[in-house]
Amino acid sequence: MKAISNIINRSLLCAAVGLLGLGAVSCDDMLDLKPQGQFTDQQFDDDTVEGLMAAAYAGLQSHFFGNNEAFAGPITNWIFDVRSDDAYKGGGGVSMEANIHLIEVSNIQSDNVSIFNKWQNNYFAVSRCNKAILAVENAPGVSDKENLIAQLKTLRAYFYFDLIRIFDRIPYFVEGENPNEASPTQYTRDEIFSFIKKDLADAWLVLPESQSQPGRFNKYVAAALHAKVSAFTSSWGEVEEYAGYVISSGRYELYPNFLDMSKVEFNNRYESIMAIQFSTANNNANINWCNLLNTTWSEGNLFGNGDDFFLASQNLVNAFRTDENGLPYLDGTFNNVNVTTNYDGNVDPRLDFTVGRIGMPFRGHTYNMAWCRAYDIYGEYSGKKGLIDPSSPDMVQGFPWGASPLNFCLIRYADILLLKAEALIELNKDLEQARTLINDVRRKAARSVDPAYTPVDCNPMIASYYVGEYPAQGWNQDYARRAVRMERRLELAMEGNRWFDLVRWGNVVETMNNYYRSESKLRSYYDAASMSADEIFFPLPLAEVENSGGLYE
Repeated sequence: MKAISNIINRSLLCAAVGLLGLGAVSCDDMLDLKPQGQFTDQQFDDDTVEGLMAAAYAGLQSHFFGNNEAFAGPITNWIFDVRSDDAYKGGGGVSMEANIHLIEVSNIQSDNVSIFNKWQNNYFAVSRCNKAILAVENAPGVSDKENLIAQLKTLRAYFYFDLIRIFDRIPYFVEGENPNEASPTQYTRDEIFSFIKKDLADAWLVLPESQSQPGRFNKYVAAALHAKVSAFTSSWGEVEEYAGYVISSGRYELYPNFLDMSKVEFNNRYESIMAIQFSTANNNANINWCNLLNTTWSEGNLFGNGDDFFLASQNLVNAFRTDENGLPYLDGTFNNVNVTTNYDGNVDPRLDFTVGRIGMPFRGHTYNMAWCRAYDIYGEYSGKKGLIDPSSPDMVQGFPWGASPLNFCLIRYADILLLKAEALIELNKDLEQARTLINDVRRKAARSVDPAYTPVDCNPMIASYYVGEYPAQGWNQDYARRAVRMERRLELAMEGNRWFDLVRWGNVVETMNNYYRSESKLRSYYDAASMSADEIFFPLPLAEVENSGGLYE
């Protein structure tokens, strides 16, 4: 079976480029070079293994051989927010990155390059983890082996989790196993989830509470990821347990201000549990290429010539409406009124920390029509969370547009608080604690309305901000379930979670078809869009099927 083995060979060759110090040679050039030798187990020591560890962690950047695979198959999973009711593709029109447009309207074909790139990026990363595990296991000169292997297994678990929640069936193989014999039908989905959970449970027992290098996985990364995986399998007792480990550790806390997640100085602090480490060093080689297209257009090129992809939907913006008590509309009526420039009701301030709105501040500047690249097609609402203050010396001027050393949190503390609350609600157990956890997150939103906090992103002179806390009265399981689901949408908007939440809640098809019908009044390209149950998961990439020698169907 050539498909996976070709992926592994290309990935490991590029890992070797970095390990051997051949940084000036491209990976494609390396394919034309004859091998000069190989490391033996005895030659691997702490320094050489460190190179393999760095290569394995670099898999989180999804930037192996160029930019396109990072754009089309991003580890930040913004294209899955575009699959959901939270976002539009954006850009200059529906034909730009048409592969993502087809995903947005649920026209899912196995030859879509986004499907292939998402598959290939994760298997590139898995192969690096497996190679590094073998090297650590077999090298007599490597110290702290248990810690290193536990980090790598946690990392591998994340890539497999990302695959199994996107594709219905996947080949699963670990270190020492022949990938040429791995079939998508070898293991059931339940078996693969059990493998992932075992690696994470084992890592939780071995990993230290802290690591010497920022971004390296500690035991609470394994626990938080276990909670995420268990939520996807509705294993609520496990969610409660592992989310509880993270919360009771006392190592994490909510940001003082919602804007803090978009400040470089808060990298690896407060809510940051599992974060991709980005940098502008080495000629911007390690910036967030996955989200590069999503830089806003901006009047005066404040963020460079941004491509203005990934805009919030009107449906998402409307979800931030709050009633006279500062609470969301949980009765299904939130979308009955459009939050536009004429709207004079209450909104949750997280709206203006998440998207740009005409007439409102955007990192200290005023977002207006000149910031909207294709207003007639996609409207306004450029995403904010991945962009820092354009006047900051940390931001790259020119290309890559809007690039900075801002990390991307794959798991942050608010996510885990809300998962713990959701587990308690689904178990119908200690609903009062669940209410407290949700209100903790809402208090952060309420205290973030500070016009003196820079750069300026909200304006209480224009918008009526009001976030209230859920009262004990009427707090039963059904109401609490609707509350925590809405809170996840508001708190984690445009961070790559919404689609997967809808899938695990089992209401994705109904939600999306209702969304297509309502949103088509604003976005005509949704007129013929619809989703069926057999389109929830991506099919096996056509290129992989054709190269598998009959192993894939």
